[in-house]
Amino acid sequence: MLRPMSSMLCQSVESMAEHNIRNYGARGDGTSNDAAAIQRTIDACAAAGGGRVVVPSGATFLSGTITLKDCVELHIERGATLLGSPNPADYTVRLAVGALTGGALREDAPGMGMLITADGAQHVAISGGGIIDGNGRAFIATAGEHIHIMRPWRPFTLFLLGCHDLLFRDITIRDGALWTLRLSGCDNALIDGIQIDNDLLLPNNDGIDLDRCRNIRIQGCHISTGDDAICLKTCEETAAWGDCCENIVVSGCTLRTRSSALVIGCEAKSAIRNVIFDSCVITDSNRGLAIHLSEEADVEHVIFSNMIVHTRLFHEKWWGHGEPIYVVALPWDEQRGIGRIRHVRFQNIMARSEHGALIYGWQPGQIEDLVLDNVRLTLDSWSGWQDARQDLRPCPGAQLPLLPTHAITLHHARDVSIRNVDVAWGEQRPPYFERAFAADTAEDVRVENLRGGDAHERS
Repeated sequence: MLRPMSSMLCQSVESMAEHNIRNYGARGDGTSNDAAAIQRTIDACAAAGGGRVVVPSGATFLSGTITLKDCVELHIERGATLLGSPNPADYTVRLAVGALTGGALREDAPGMGMLITADGAQHVAISGGGIIDGNGRAFIATAGEHIHIMRPWRPFTLFLLGCHDLLFRDITIRDGALWTLRLSGCDNALIDGIQIDNDLLLPNNDGIDLDRCRNIRIQGCHISTGDDAICLKTCEETAAWGDCCENIVVSGCTLRTRSSALVIGCEAKSAIRNVIFDSCVITDSNRGLAIHLSEEADVEHVIFSNMIVHTRLFHEKWWGHGEPIYVVALPWDEQRGIGRIRHVRFQNIMARSEHGALIYGWQPGQIEDLVLDNVRLTLDSWSGWQDARQDLRPCPGAQLPLLPTHAITLHHARDVSIRNVDVAWGEQRPPYFERAFAADTAEDVRVENLRGGDAHERS
């Protein structure tokens, strides 16, 4: 049960004290587990009515789980590092999740731990120019050339549940072992100017995941990560902390990923709606602007605007084949079905990619009212990887149908407007590059001012 917000909960800013973790026994030698000392500092700060817990510069503080409390700001000074422990036993707060089990909760799924967490806290901040290091490298079983094989258990770096009034500002988070910054069931948060620098070969190390969250702003962040950079979800395991994911604004970010840069889904047990992604630059990524619906809830009222997108092919172990725009409705479980994707706009987009825009519905009526307006798509081949398949993963059986690459593909979509769209083809045009526009079983499609021809001369 989420607690009501209270404007009188914290002391005034002028009266808030600083609490240095060294004064509570933190060693900062990089090998001793300082979690108990850091937790004592947080508890003392909260008991005093709130204030700033300082992780001082010039040292690395190894830690297992620490839990933030009401009115506490965790301030990591420039030159300080908070390093996640390599020992699973040091992670004392855990939650069973579906992130590593095909989107479904299983009774045998191990509870994943958390380095920094909070449950139902209010007026919490994490700030400073220092570093939070998730120590993902400690959980690699086998280092791979294109993707690492991970150990069965690994922790989230930051995982906050059911919290109100959050601020994350100016911190650097690196080497997440699992989802790096996860908010579940949280309301009213600002994520401003942070940097996430993860291993590009480490799977499931998403940058920012907003799960069942409301009224969240992400702005001015730089994210480089192996898995999705910024992702919106409504997961099964967090239903007790919230319902819909709604009223989300992401703006002014630079993103690089081996998966999707800006994505809604796959997990959607409750609605995801009222979302704006604006003014971002996406480079060297497998997918650019994406919605992938796999469960029974609806995704609606979404705008992607003012974007520069560069997407490419990479190793097949990573989902995505270079789609700059990707809207897919395909169920995890065909017996349970899925919801609908509707009222979606892509406007003022410039993309260079090794694949085309893909809009693909499992059945008629699951994608409707979609607009591409003032979009330029340039398709080329430069990475050295080539693949004629459509990548619809995650999907039943991980099917990869052998289909040609068109600049725009519509399948089982209804009420679609394509207007003021430019299609260009680069110098390298594989044989599977074909048409500027292809619609299969699409209904009520309006095409206005589509400029550009097919990839190859037709006899």
